[in-house]
Amino acid sequence: MQYLKGNCFIPAPHGHLEAIYRPATDLAAHVALVLHPHPLHGGTMHNKVVYRTAAALEDAGFVTLRFNFRGVGQSTGRYDQGRGEVDDARVALDFLLDHQPQAKEVLIAGFSFGSLVGLRLGCTDSRVDRIIAIGAPVRLGSVDILDECRKPTLFLHGESDEIAPLEPLVQLLDGFSHERPFQLVTIPGAGHFFDHHSTELKTAVTDFARSGLNH
Repeated sequence: MQYLKGNCFIPAPHGHLEAIYRPATDLAAHVALVLHPHPLHGGTMHNKVVYRTAAALEDAGFVTLRFNFRGVGQSTGRYDQGRGEVDDARVALDFLLDHQPQAKEVLIAGFSFGSLVGLRLGCTDSRVDRIIAIGAPVRLGSVDILDECRKPTLFLHGESDEIAPLEPLVQLLDGFSHERPFQLVTIPGAGHFFDHHSTELKTAVTDFARSGLNH
């Protein structure tokens, strides 16, 4: 059987999204969408944190899809302050589920800007089961959506993050009931891009992904 795989283009209202999709099967039970950092600061689907996150999810048994937001790489359109990027993520999720009709669990993982997009889509879309927010810059984006979010979410953060400081995230999460399924994992010594801490990053992602697998 031939599977759609590798570099591809996903049709979108503004044209198309450039993506990387390498499934081993079109009957996967677990799928994940991986979202990249800020388009105006060099963020692409080839970012090393995005790549390592996708690899960790694949090791955990997920089929992954990563793509470039509008205006990045060969994706058409232009940057839209996060609003249009949520639409892009929804289009990519539609594509992923169209090609994986047997999926029983959907996870969204985003890094930095991508984590805010992932939270906005993941908390509101009934198809999404779990969320991973890596290096979430809560000072720079509205996270009011968390007020109504009840989905298991891993917040993964470098203890020494110089771009998205840890303390505002800690204060935000401390304001929620302990009954919320939010988990904060910090990596000592790691900065925003987890340089020299890729093993810890991958382990945290894989552990969370495996913890909720439906057997």
